[in-house]
Amino acid sequence: MLIVQKFGGSSVADVGRIRNVAGIIAESYLLGNETVVVLSAQGDTTDELLEKAAEINPAPSKRELDMLLATGEQQSIALMAMCLEGMGLPVVSLTGWQVGVRTDANYGTARIRRVDTERLRRELDKKRIVLVAGFQGVNKFDDYTTLGRGGSDTTAVALAAALHADRCQIFTDVEGVYTADPRKVPGARKLEEITYDEMLELASMGAQVLMNRSVQLAKRYGVELEVLSSLVRAPGTKVKEVTKNMEEMKVTGIAKDDKVARLTAVGVPDRPGSAFKVLNAVSRAGINVDMIIQADTTASTNDMSFTVAEADADAAYKALTDRQAAIGFDHVTVDKSIAKVSVVGAGMMSSVGIASLVFEALNDEHINIQMINSSEVKISCVIDAASADRAVAAIHRKFFET
Repeated sequence: MLIVQKFGGSSVADVGRIRNVAGIIAESYLLGNETVVVLSAQGDTTDELLEKAAEINPAPSKRELDMLLATGEQQSIALMAMCLEGMGLPVVSLTGWQVGVRTDANYGTARIRRVDTERLRRELDKKRIVLVAGFQGVNKFDDYTTLGRGGSDTTAVALAAALHADRCQIFTDVEGVYTADPRKVPGARKLEEITYDEMLELASMGAQVLMNRSVQLAKRYGVELEVLSSLVRAPGTKVKEVTKNMEEMKVTGIAKDDKVARLTAVGVPDRPGSAFKVLNAVSRAGINVDMIIQADTTASTNDMSFTVAEADADAAYKALTDRQAAIGFDHVTVDKSIAKVSVVGAGMMSSVGIASLVFEALNDEHINIQMINSSEVKISCVIDAASADRAVAAIHRKFFET
């Protein structure tokens, strides 16, 4: 059996945890499995490297930043290789370019184009454990590139797809995917299974267990994932196309995203093309827009509100104000004191009254809803950020604890 395992930064944060992970890897290998392991940088290494870079140059080039950040994962694989060598196991550590992870040329947010598996297969044929630096690849200029947030998850799924692995395990500091954040909601339950679509929605809506890019890749190539803990030996959560209780569970989970902001273009002319001009100004700045609402304010103008990632709020504001005269609106407001709470479940599309229960839970807590968005598998509400944790707990009680 060929297994790809991925361990996050918290799983390899110090010597004790490296030894713990080495034990998990050894167990898989000694059972006779071909074992490929993707590692993240230790603990807060990436943040520390970013801080060091800022001390030297507040605005470094993205190429040089990628050269720096790629070293974090290289430290992890080298240290883990030394640990496994000390246990008498055959092992080799490989960087992104040695493995053949080929990406596009977008430094900092590169996307994987292909994986050349020749080196991987050669090392596996030698019966070695192969340790791979996650989060990184190499572009057509033979420069290091990094894959952005959640890049090591994406690396693991890409390798599993390229190698046609039998299993792809994502080890974290939690025991699986829960109905809500178990650190904030004591009654949260661990899920045995979840569909790709549900996991993708939860990841997109703020759940931190898996990054949405890795889930998209797994769905595209049919890679079944298992999310489990590196600290507790227990079955995790399987992420797959179809689950056995797909229609039985109306709601699978509740997620919170408090890293969002709302921008409002006030006094947008009420004529064809105005909404396009507003959103086009933002999209041309490379910013994704999420929830959108338009409200009539006068006979001739509208207020147009939309949400973006909080990190993009200032850039979106500038993009809009630069086009203010051309579009013809009055001014732009920015609100960073909001959060998005989302309810996700594949069974929602065939169930009646889900939205009513969500709104009832928020009403019980006297929480005002500012914006609403829905699809076949989710309902999202924008509320005041200060009420977000209380909202998640109230909705969870409504669906899982009563």
